[in-house]
Amino acid sequence: MIGDLFDSPLKIAIIAVVIIVLFGSKKLPVAARSLGRSMRILKSEVSSLHDDDDEAEQTVAAMATVPPTAQPAAPQQIAAPAPVPASAPVAADQSLRAQQTVSAQVQIDSLQQQIRELKDVKDSSAKETASVSADQKPV
Repeated sequence: MIGDLFDSPLKIAIIAVVIIVLFGSKKLPVAARSLGRSMRILKSEVSSLHDDDDEAEQTVAAMATVPPTAQPAAPQQIAAPAPVPASAPVAADQSLRAQQTVSAQVQIDSLQQQIRELKDVKDSSAKETASVSADQKPV
């Protein structure tokens, strides 16, 4: 049905005249310019999404190639290790466990810091309400 609408140049000319009459000749260039800008923005956003995906893949690949011993150890993990048999799977398992322990310790430290900050805020607000004089308190 729509394919029949554009089969002759006369029909296309009639549609163009109707569009010009409806929107006005002054608004059409502005609308076309706005549409072009929108398309450029959309194109740049899509390309940046593809670039972000590529960067994420490169980061994951780079992290997979870094040996676990090259990563810095947290100060809590510097204790002397227990004697372990010299087999490769056990060493890999231990390094994975050490990384998980470091990650868990970082999360615990972060949560403890947040708890301390919340307690400080609570204490300071309690001190402010206690410092209000007796004549300012409601009866």
